Amino acid sequence: MLNQSALDTLFYNAHTHNGWQDRPVDDAVLQQLYDALRWAPTAANGAPARLVFVRSAEAKARLAPALSEGNLAKTLAAPVTVIVGMDMEFHEKLPQLSPAVDARSWFAGNDAAIQATAFRNSSLQGGYLILAARALGLDVGPMSGFDHAKVDAAFFAGTPVKSNFLINLGYGDASKVRPRAPRLSFDEACQIV
Repeated sequence: MLNQSALDTLFYNAHTHNGWQDRPVDDAVLQQLYDALRWAPTAANGAPARLVFVRSAEAKARLAPALSEGNLAKTLAAPVTVIVGMDMEFHEKLPQLSPAVDARSWFAGNDAAIQATAFRNSSLQGGYLILAARALGLDVGPMSGFDHAKVDAAFFAGTPVKSNFLINLGYGDASKVRPRAPRLSFDEACQIV
């Protein structure tokens, strides 16, 4: 079981960051981040997330036209923006990733199952990325608020990958953290049946 300090880092004291220190995130940290999140579970071990770590000025310039007005400045200031994509042909890797069963046959030709599974599980992997980033001392700012077609054209053209959501990543500026917003109570959000 994790101690309270670890739980505080991952959950209780964690905030969405909108401001960033002018401090780079090294390649080794990004590799460590992926190495941690890749072990978390997905359906049939399909791992449909495809991640683009947008860091260079050129890549940020390609991303900028797709961002909503409210997300532009904070994203351009973030040391890294992760595009969490979903591979719509993830099932083609299932013979490699799930060799114990013929999981590829569950999806081949079933577009509805591919779409639902890719979306759900790339979203899970994005959540794992958030937790792994916090565990490694990084701060995050996940967001929607962008034009998917523009992101897909700029970063995934000619591939079966589609964008799901974005995560700004780096070392947050604590002076720009908003006060914690309320959360639903257990009784408001949960049932035990």
